[in-house]
Amino acid sequence: MSVHKNVKRVTTNVLLEMKQNGEKISMLTGYDFSMARIIDQAGIDVILVGDSASNVMAGHETTLPITLDQMIYHASSVVRAVERALIVVDMPFGSYQGNSKEALSNAIRIMKESGGHAVKLEGGQEIIESIKRILTAGIPVMGHLGLTPQSIYKFGTYVVRAKEEDEAKLLIEDAKALEAAGCFAIVLEKIPAKLAQQVAKSLTIPIIGIGAGGGVDGQVLVVHDMLGINNEFSPRFLRKYNNLFEQMMTSFQDYIKDVKTGDFPNENEQY
Repeated sequence: MSVHKNVKRVTTNVLLEMKQNGEKISMLTGYDFSMARIIDQAGIDVILVGDSASNVMAGHETTLPITLDQMIYHASSVVRAVERALIVVDMPFGSYQGNSKEALSNAIRIMKESGGHAVKLEGGQEIIESIKRILTAGIPVMGHLGLTPQSIYKFGTYVVRAKEEDEAKLLIEDAKALEAAGCFAIVLEKIPAKLAQQVAKSLTIPIIGIGAGGGVDGQVLVVHDMLGINNEFSPRFLRKYNNLFEQMMTSFQDYIKDVKTGDFPNENEQY
């Protein structure tokens, strides 16, 4: 019997039970009230208020420019819409690296001001101190390894990570360190499927993949990508479940035509 169908609220503990039962975890990004409400009602397990809002909502080239205040704004909008899913909020670039005291106060701000349920931080052993400090306040932390978009300028490219043996070994060490520190789950982004499966098998906490193959405990995609709203982005790992770009374009053009020709509004569409 599936774990997630019986719960009124998905918690970090529910995700752990799902992994133990071999039940896959579904996760999508959400940034606003209307979209999050539909995603939640569809039965998703986790909604990630991703710093990818920097790209898809604000049009920035990277995730770096988005601020803590903006992340809190997006997260609050999602929280007001959601009744069942676990809501994880990305801590933006610069809000936790380097200073663990600052990391804690920023995580507390996210939790208090947005009402989210957990935070997500990118990185391994270099940010362990921040993770541990955030956990002392009782705030659940999700890790993120592999391709870490906040470090894009360090990598210089969005290619697959951890293909070389040294980097793969480090990734496994980082994953174990995150688990030991107390993270409740880890996202693995754009790494070889075999490596991701190895990590998922050797850790007791859930491993969520994006471009990390099917051997992990769950999957996450950016909602605008999987709906085909963002039609310029087609990496190999992305399955498009719709082509909303075309559908929306048609609707907008039909509306424009109807307004221009006087067809809208008709007799029944006025008072």
